[in-house]
Amino acid sequence: QGLVAQKAVTIREVAAAARVSRATAARALNGYGYVGEEAAKRVLEAASRLGYRGNLVAQALRRGQLPIIGFVPGDIQNPFFARIAHDIDSDLRRCRHNLLIASSEESPTQEIELLDNLRALNVRGIIVAPASTEGNQHLVRLVREGMPVVLVDRAPADVPCDSITVDNEAGAREAVNYLIARGHRRIALIHDDSRIVTARERLAGYANALRGHGIAIDESLIAVSRSTVEYAIDATIRLFSRPDRPTALFTVDSLMTQGALLALRSMGLSVPHDVSIVGFDDFDLATFTDPQITVVAQPIAQIGPLAVKLLMDRINGNDDAPRRVQFPTRLIVRGSVARPATRLHK
Repeated sequence: QGLVAQKAVTIREVAAAARVSRATAARALNGYGYVGEEAAKRVLEAASRLGYRGNLVAQALRRGQLPIIGFVPGDIQNPFFARIAHDIDSDLRRCRHNLLIASSEESPTQEIELLDNLRALNVRGIIVAPASTEGNQHLVRLVREGMPVVLVDRAPADVPCDSITVDNEAGAREAVNYLIARGHRRIALIHDDSRIVTARERLAGYANALRGHGIAIDESLIAVSRSTVEYAIDATIRLFSRPDRPTALFTVDSLMTQGALLALRSMGLSVPHDVSIVGFDDFDLATFTDPQITVVAQPIAQIGPLAVKLLMDRINGNDDAPRRVQFPTRLIVRGSVARPATRLHK
């Protein structure tokens, strides 16, 4: 004989057996609102007799009993955020918590919607990389309502909570200073939307390095690109199709670096003989290319675990003043920078 699936018992059936309304049965079973002692006893006895199970997940969510943490990165396809998500997930599991990831795709509007949804789910805490430096009242409101929040990568000054960032300006400045020290003066930049604070800080580092050496900033050498390989390919081709092309390029994240390398190869330009390149963010392929790519490395392995520690401290009752941690970056010199070639026949 085959097994016959038993039909789930409903709240309506429990209510009928206990001789109470469906609303009263729901309140007794889900633990909210007032139910008289005698009625509650009849409901629980009926539920036990009939084998009612209910939606335990929904009940636990309503009571804030599920150990869930939300993570809202800027773009989960970016290797930087993907690695942080992996590390957060690993460390949360050791703390017997689960991770729920929802990418804002760098949209402030989408970020607000996602945070509202996470709050409605009654998550225990949220880790977020804000999509904008402005208009962050939704984050301020979350913190003031008592939601434990940790900001990563970007930390708007008006949001009073723990944060983890890196010194983007100093990292970019060190990269461009290195190119200048190797003899470059026409240094191009590909960066993303300056609404994102990390892009703004890296642009500032680029500009400050040039100014520090008395080199005028040439706006035609600065290309704005979305943070994807495809957009960076287009931006690189635009920069290097000109007759007086730059001798060096600085890119502000690893996806842009990869796009730039593909574009330069398609144009028949060799690195570092024709073009020197330094990228912000280390990435797996940086040491598999020929030459290997010089990068500004962030201490990415420390960011996710520290975010979990700061958040769990808050969940466990720590009410100290907000902790703002800023890591230094490190320039890793490989083989993608050489002195600019002298062009005798141009």
